[in-house]
Amino acid sequence: MILEDNQNVVKPRNSRAARPKVVYQWTVQDVQKWFRRHCYDYYVLYGEKFLQHEIIGRALIRINENQLYRMGIINPDHSQDICREILKLRLKTYILEFRDLERNNLYD
Repeated sequence: MILEDNQNVVKPRNSRAARPKVVYQWTVQDVQKWFRRHCYDYYVLYGEKFLQHEIIGRALIRINENQLYRMGIINPDHSQDICREILKLRLKTYILEFRDLERNNLYD
């Protein structure tokens, strides 16, 4: 009987790491996960409001303080902090989009 030693098998890696789902494709659950991770103190207070309004990724990156107020987040300090995190996400998304555009232009 031949035994194989699987510990020394080298599996080929993809040259590119798996990229997370783009924000525009996020579901309500993806937004909840992001909100819990980046706004934990506020997630406890307002996570249910994001669920009630069925905020998806496409809506999340467009939210402003006025919209948060209409959702029931009336504390200006809280809404500013949440908006700051949304702005960081928006900027990160734009940077990734620009990099993709540049990469595509290089190979065209």
